[in-house]
Amino acid sequence: MDDQADNAARNARHAERMRRKKEVVDGKIAAAAIHTGVLVVNTGNGKGKSSSGFGMVMRTLGHGGRVGVVQFIKGAMSTGEERFLRRFPEEVSFHAMGEGYTWETQDRERDVATAGRAWEQARAFLNDPGIALVLLDELNIALKYRYLEVDTVIADLMGRPEMQHAVVTGRGAPPELIAVADTVTEMNVVKHAFKAGIAAQPGVEW
Repeated sequence: MDDQADNAARNARHAERMRRKKEVVDGKIAAAAIHTGVLVVNTGNGKGKSSSGFGMVMRTLGHGGRVGVVQFIKGAMSTGEERFLRRFPEEVSFHAMGEGYTWETQDRERDVATAGRAWEQARAFLNDPGIALVLLDELNIALKYRYLEVDTVIADLMGRPEMQHAVVTGRGAPPELIAVADTVTEMNVVKHAFKAGIAAQPGVEW
């Protein structure tokens, strides 16, 4: 009988906490009345920055929106995301324009030129109101190494169509970009298989 009474009291306390929480959450939802495109930045040394961005690509497609993707570093090798999304050419315009990681290319002038071409494609997406979401994968890396001018990039991002969303991924997001973004997530490493000598796995890393 004591157990039943304890359980009933615990359930009553839980119900009261959830009632109060619902009031708070409902109030915040009601206060968030602005409908506009958002700029999302995923950064940090942890895994999942691009994966999160591609998750938003899938959500946008699920809602019937068109998507533009520009990859600033990847391009030397085909990824699972690219292979999958190229099946939907009417919904997704996919441009893998990088030439590999910076330690592989070892040619700054070439990297600057490559990033410049990628940004021209990004700018075309950012000027197209028919594109619901623009994913700029690993753009932060190009900004970190100053392959692109951060002021130019921010101006183009802030000048995009009102309802267009933009997602920027990559380590080392510059503070100027973080300052103007609407949502910023920093992903931190707790543990990674690579440190244990496990090679990058298809479907997990690429």
